[in-house]
Amino acid sequence: MSNSYLGFHFNIEPKELGSEILIAELGEKAFESFIETETGLSAYIQKDFYTDDILNDIYILSSPEFKITYSIEEIEQVNWNEEWEKNFEPIDVDGKCHVRAPFHPKTEAEFDIIIEPKMSFGTGHHETTHMMIQHLLETDVTNLKTLDMGCGTAILAILAEMKGAKPIDAIDIDNWCYLNSIENAERNNCKEISVYEGEANLLKGKKYDLIIANINRNILLNDMQQYVDCLNKNGILLLSGFYNEDIPFINESCEDKGLTFVKKLERNNWVSLKYVN
Repeated sequence: MSNSYLGFHFNIEPKELGSEILIAELGEKAFESFIETETGLSAYIQKDFYTDDILNDIYILSSPEFKITYSIEEIEQVNWNEEWEKNFEPIDVDGKCHVRAPFHPKTEAEFDIIIEPKMSFGTGHHETTHMMIQHLLETDVTNLKTLDMGCGTAILAILAEMKGAKPIDAIDIDNWCYLNSIENAERNNCKEISVYEGEANLLKGKKYDLIIANINRNILLNDMQQYVDCLNKNGILLLSGFYNEDIPFINESCEDKGLTFVKKLERNNWVSLKYVN
């Protein structure tokens, strides 16, 4: 088998939502790695796994809600560290939390998190992850039984453990995220994180003091009752993955289920909300 790769460079409008959906669809194929770009994303696949019809059933490419164009580039012997060094910048959240790749130098930040950058979503670059880190930094999570729902790279679960939360469940429906979360938890010497592949039906009978859910509006609304059923008295629910205009829908769902709104963070029209039970 050759080591040649094909790079698909997508221009996406609107970028954020389109990129998330496209990654989810391409992740069902043999695409291995995704890099966020200024205009969309680049997706990489081994040339031996490429077929002429590989994009034929990618729904978003024919959706009238998105404008997507792409080009294809053949790349010999991809050096992923080199690719990521060109595209992946360390993240500094309020001077307290530093998120970096293994090839970045260690800093003096109180919380130093190493993420193997196989894709840039969930590494702290996205506004929603950044805000969830901010919520965790200002919350005393010591000994709180914690759930990171839709964990992605498990960055939030890792920070929660570094701040004293335990035990921690990290759940994602995507197999790549499941495997990458295990890898990142081990890379950061985490002992309290258990990673599961699946969705909200795994929560039945569980109880948590802190639930972190950075997903999207529709999934949050669909699963909200299950989150609330799992939340202990005085428990904390941190939500993100949606826009300012989505707040009325999220807030109505939360308050109807007995939760009390505490705080809102906003970043480039993305928002993150904090509730208590």
